[in-house]
Amino acid sequence: MRIENQKKIGSVITLLFYLLYFYIFANEDSISENLKSRIMSITKKSNQINRRSFLKRLGAGTALTLTGCAVSKSDKESDGEEFVSNGKLTYRINPKTGDRVSLLGFGCTRFPTVDDPELEETGNNIDQEGVNRLIDAALEAGVNYFDTAPSYCRGFSERALGEALSRHPRDKYFIATKLSNFAQSTWPREQSLEMYKNSFKELKTDYIDYMLLHNIGYGGFDQFEKRFIKNGMIDFLADEREAGRIRNYGFSYHGDIRAFEYLLEMHDKYKWDFAQIQLNYVDWKHAKEVNSINTNAEYLYNELEKRKIPVVIMEPLLGGRLANVNNQVASLMKQKRPEDSIASWAIRYAGSPEGVLSVLSGMVYIEHLRDNIKTYSPLVPVSESDMEFLEDVAQIMLSYPTVPCNDCKYCMPCPYGLDIPGILSHYNKCVNEGSAPSSSRYPEYEKARKKFLVSYDRAIPKRRQAEHCIACEECVIHCPQNIDIPAELARIDRYIEDLKQNTLS
Repeated sequence: MRIENQKKIGSVITLLFYLLYFYIFANEDSISENLKSRIMSITKKSNQINRRSFLKRLGAGTALTLTGCAVSKSDKESDGEEFVSNGKLTYRINPKTGDRVSLLGFGCTRFPTVDDPELEETGNNIDQEGVNRLIDAALEAGVNYFDTAPSYCRGFSERALGEALSRHPRDKYFIATKLSNFAQSTWPREQSLEMYKNSFKELKTDYIDYMLLHNIGYGGFDQFEKRFIKNGMIDFLADEREAGRIRNYGFSYHGDIRAFEYLLEMHDKYKWDFAQIQLNYVDWKHAKEVNSINTNAEYLYNELEKRKIPVVIMEPLLGGRLANVNNQVASLMKQKRPEDSIASWAIRYAGSPEGVLSVLSGMVYIEHLRDNIKTYSPLVPVSESDMEFLEDVAQIMLSYPTVPCNDCKYCMPCPYGLDIPGILSHYNKCVNEGSAPSSSRYPEYEKARKKFLVSYDRAIPKRRQAEHCIACEECVIHCPQNIDIPAELARIDRYIEDLKQNTLS
């Protein structure tokens, strides 16, 4: 008995040493060299195991997330070995400039954050070290197109991206940013110019590779004219291209189709170098069914293709919904391509049209970057049978009562502290997974009811849940998908209350 107890104690001590060992390399910069060497010495003596074999046994090859925590240099090095370009990553040539652009583009609408209430209060709780590691890994993998905007990450995306990219040679990457003059206070020419000039400062560059008029259909045609036409910004940016401070000039589109068609009519004058549209296997034919203000991607792409305007794709995963399809669809996808992720179907679909220059993906997690690199190394275009299958999937997706939220976070911050995108995304995820009981007759209803309520409380802090919405509608005017957010939050809150009271019919 005594020997067995000694063995148990020894195992516990060994485990503690392993944890200390891992902690060292997760915090190399913050641990003194003296303390580090002492712990290392003890650890090595307790069990002769080197760094690489230890990490291998521990499972460091598995994906590590960057949200709210730092990833160690050893993790970065381990991931970097997998991300080294092997020459298989697919690239597209921009016919306007000859740029060799990675088909996978890095979307910077979201970045890793740190859990610091004071920083969150200022709006800038971005984990810069985490961003640096992500950007480094992307560049190492061969990704060279980075898309940001003054409005992303509550106004701090450009700064974080500029800090990360400026550590690398300028000719190794392409920067895309936008004139995000959504607020009425930024419509006057002077304020729009200030926003444009500030992008150079934040991005630490003296030229922009890809400059866009941001979301031209947002707010209707009248607002489009005030943002870009009447203040002369559309012509100013064209002159900036002539001066060389902009290399490619284009626009991104959501909303009022008249703005899109107007700019195509003006193509002879402005000679658009590229355009950015929302394209995925649901929006291809069913954009209006998802949201009445949207336009089918099939029409948008074909109109651009007619004019030989290269296309950059946003929302290939429809705000993450196409990475979290319902279990029935997921099972069918796995039967067809067992080694591929669910998300890869949508990523492949978005990159398949020949006129697509780059597909933007917001990659806050290392595993997302890894999976996307795998999908495009090289791209295997979707086949005719794949297209038919994905159309069936789209029909199934449309039959589920999800909210057409793309998790862009334009609605944030909520003046009353609600986590609007978190609420909507969690609800959508549960609906797609089949873990949101639709009635009291649902199979294993009681188990599903409790699971949903527990997961909701874990995902969304109580003070930030839907019940606290007062329908002030501050969020509505900022939503590019034109979602009636207060109505959707009220619907979700009623559903949750029915689950709590066990009154779901």
